[in-house]
Amino acid sequence: MDPQVVVGLLVDRNGFPLEIGCLEGDKAEKHTILPVIGQFQARHGIEAMVVVADAGMLSAGNLAGLDEEGLGFIVGSRVTKAPAGLESHFRWHGGAFTGGQVTGTLTPKKGGNKDNDPARRAEPAWGRKEHPKSWRAVWSFSARRFAHDNRTLTAQENRARDVISGAKPARTPRFVTNAGGNAVLDEKALARARKLAGLKGYVTNLPVSVMSPAEVISRYHDLWHVEQSFRMSKTGLAARPMFVRRRDAIQAHLTIVFTALAVARETQARTGLAIRNVIRQLRPLRSATIAVNGAVQAFPPAIGPEQQDILDGLRNGRDPRVSG
Repeated sequence: MDPQVVVGLLVDRNGFPLEIGCLEGDKAEKHTILPVIGQFQARHGIEAMVVVADAGMLSAGNLAGLDEEGLGFIVGSRVTKAPAGLESHFRWHGGAFTGGQVTGTLTPKKGGNKDNDPARRAEPAWGRKEHPKSWRAVWSFSARRFAHDNRTLTAQENRARDVISGAKPARTPRFVTNAGGNAVLDEKALARARKLAGLKGYVTNLPVSVMSPAEVISRYHDLWHVEQSFRMSKTGLAARPMFVRRRDAIQAHLTIVFTALAVARETQARTGLAIRNVIRQLRPLRSATIAVNGAVQAFPPAIGPEQQDILDGLRNGRDPRVSG
């Protein structure tokens, strides 16, 4: 049987690779984050870090592990946690949100607790000592996200109704439940989903004195750089498939991919161009050396102005990640 591996890639906020890890194939993705970060810390003697990850990494063990190691974190929260986290808001303000509205509250570390008291009109402000059983949560509302979510929910509702009426094959979609042996629309689940449309949540262990709600959201949105690096490594840099079996060969393959990714990200940072654009423009450049009757003649490449700009950027370009 061919070996399977799970690759953990740690990058900075701009997508530049910092650490790559190779773990056994039966490791769930959410269990790769702590070992890779631990490797990076040990190698470079780093203590203070803020780890940003998507909701797929949102496990109680991961968050507790990061916090125990003295690391800050910002992770996406599943919208299903909104009813409990925003219970006070829904009680005192109903389902009304305004575009760009940000609400700070708490989310339980495990299960449920009484840190969020809906009897209090004001949302609780998270503190490590005051709320040891909860993390800080930030919820933002977007009118554009609200419109997108509602279009998606309407399409899902229509599919559910088509299945119930028999207009489509009986593959059970969302919002279809069974009542008395008959497929019916799950009105409560649909209403709950409509109520949460437009909301996006973030969970962190950083107090507001360290990072404002707006900065928490901004740092999380930098994840698109991370996703871009993963796509580059998987496709353009051919991280997979691997045609090797032994651990040292697999690690050598990943090291080459890691190095190529670092070069590609640095090239993009220095030139301001996508790596494919850089390669497309520089690949045609050729130089030649011809020896005839003892005479040697060198022919440099014909470099156009756009190509020269790229070469100047690579040689002298200011890295936009460095301020000042």
